[in-house]
Amino acid sequence: MDLSHAALLLAAGLAAGTINAVAGGGSLITFPAMIAAGLPPVPANVSNSVAVFPGYVASVAGSRTDLPRPRALATLVPTTIVGTILGALLLLATPARAFELVVPFLVLGATAVLAFQDPLRRLVGHPRDLSPRQRTVAVQTMVGLGAVYGGYFGAALGVMLVAGLALVLDATLARVSAIKNLLSALVGLTTLVVFALFGPLNWAAVAVVAPATLIGGYAGARLVRRLPPVVLKTMIVVFGTTIGLYLLWRALT
Repeated sequence: MDLSHAALLLAAGLAAGTINAVAGGGSLITFPAMIAAGLPPVPANVSNSVAVFPGYVASVAGSRTDLPRPRALATLVPTTIVGTILGALLLLATPARAFELVVPFLVLGATAVLAFQDPLRRLVGHPRDLSPRQRTVAVQTMVGLGAVYGGYFGAALGVMLVAGLALVLDATLARVSAIKNLLSALVGLTTLVVFALFGPLNWAAVAVVAPATLIGGYAGARLVRRLPPVVLKTMIVVFGTTIGLYLLWRALT
């Protein structure tokens, strides 16, 4: 790896860490950067998944004051881990081309759910109107679906989680984003273990990108706490729409 490739990966890592903390989709920056640095597609994908994990951890640290009590989050851990493993198994069992065609519509659909959150809540009911059992089932379902998606295709995981959780939680968008960061880190840790054991990693690329995502992830999480809810929501919707359209274009070309 020469100096220009290292500089490219460093810049991509900083940008991806920040974007992942704010909205999600940073992998769509680091993955092409690794390809441009000369890595084959499969090692690039595996190395990217490992490299962006520190950024998720930094995002959790930066948004920790917005997290609910640990006891409230503990019940989501098994669902997240199981969902991520199921997503990884789905990756091994289904044709990649089929999922490539589905993913853009999942991302665009999740973005639309977030954009039209208030009308949808009036249609399906506000979380505060649900019974505790109904709220629990709704949250676990959203987390499980998001984890399956993250185990298969990590890009735009943040958009998916924010959209789903914002619909079923009676919480500020900053708190939803903080929970998203924690769940994304858990998904990332699960996939990291699998890829570190069995994947064709390029440790040089990981060594450059990982520290950069760490810095960007913390900075992005601190930025989220200072943004008005309408600005944060607009940014996530714009990111999600852009990512969905890009993935659709890539799948059809």
